[in-house]
Amino acid sequence: MNGAPLARYDATLQGLARRDRLRTLSPRAGLDFSSNDYLGLAASKRLGDAVAAAIARGTPVGATGSRLLRGNAPEHEQLEADAATFFGAECALFFGSGYIANFALLTALPQKGDLLILDELAHASMHEGARAGRAEFKLVAHNDADAFEDAITRWRAEGGTGRVWIVVESLYSMDGDRAPMESLVALADRHEAFIVVDEAHATGVWGPDGRGLAAAFEGRDNIVALHTCGKALGASGALITAPRTVCDYLVNRCRPFIYATAPSPLMAVAAREAIAMLSDEPLRRVQLHERVAFAGRQLAERCGVTPSGSQIQPFVIGDNRRTMTLAAALQARGFDIRGIRPPTVPEGTSRLRISLTLNVDEADISAMVEALVEVLGTA
Repeated sequence: MNGAPLARYDATLQGLARRDRLRTLSPRAGLDFSSNDYLGLAASKRLGDAVAAAIARGTPVGATGSRLLRGNAPEHEQLEADAATFFGAECALFFGSGYIANFALLTALPQKGDLLILDELAHASMHEGARAGRAEFKLVAHNDADAFEDAITRWRAEGGTGRVWIVVESLYSMDGDRAPMESLVALADRHEAFIVVDEAHATGVWGPDGRGLAAAFEGRDNIVALHTCGKALGASGALITAPRTVCDYLVNRCRPFIYATAPSPLMAVAAREAIAMLSDEPLRRVQLHERVAFAGRQLAERCGVTPSGSQIQPFVIGDNRRTMTLAAALQARGFDIRGIRPPTVPEGTSRLRISLTLNVDEADISAMVEALVEVLGTA
């Protein structure tokens, strides 16, 4: 081996630093304008009490094994049954994280000879699953239903005979915009295709009772949805909701499910309680939507920002260094807003990602916008 063992890694880190793309970990501090705890459930008393009660009755912290061995706890099955009912699906399956669930879906379900069509701005876990899977895959322009159809038509004309998989997020995590679900479902029906829809940032916030932006389509044979538990639900893990045949297939053929230690039963308890809270405490969603509208008006009037209409508001800066300088200035003023750089977002679109949650109120939002106006004038 030539050179010092760590030289290649040092060189990579130095290159990232030169391009203002070096990442470091930083602690939580200041008002929360960066988390995905949209409904403020993570530290809620009700969620904490549910976990404490589970511990008191003997629920173990760890699952101790995979679901196919001794790791299959009653709490997992109770969560899955409740989730399937709540989201209107035939079946649900609990995974340790949204990243793993997306990767698992796209490496297990699309088969050799199939075509997987992926929105270019879909989450990194979907891109990794597509690359690691057996199906051919293509990227298409963001939120362009015609681009999806064109890709299918070209593939069929070139001799493609397998199944088509359309892969999208319902609400995009860096732009806060929505997929054209009705057009995509109609497209899938025309071409006998499947849709895999990641509801990560819609679950709990949008749709009837917080069931997501694809709620009207759940329960169909060609819809597979992912609902993360670590964002608006305030816990961790992720639920895949799908036809029972799909869930049974994943239990038998999905390596990230078969060979992974099951998620903590306590997280299953927390996620189950959070789902119940979505129905029991609708005021949380009402309050969040009011704050989203308030922030949108403030940012439009004071900063000229076009509101996204969701709890995720991007403020595109472009330059990496200026983005991080602005983020640091806001953090120094007590507002936890993070800069987002490539490769998470496309080159030239580095941005501040402003996340709206119930952990702040309208006074906090007004103060944040005032600070943003100040730092934009100085940075």
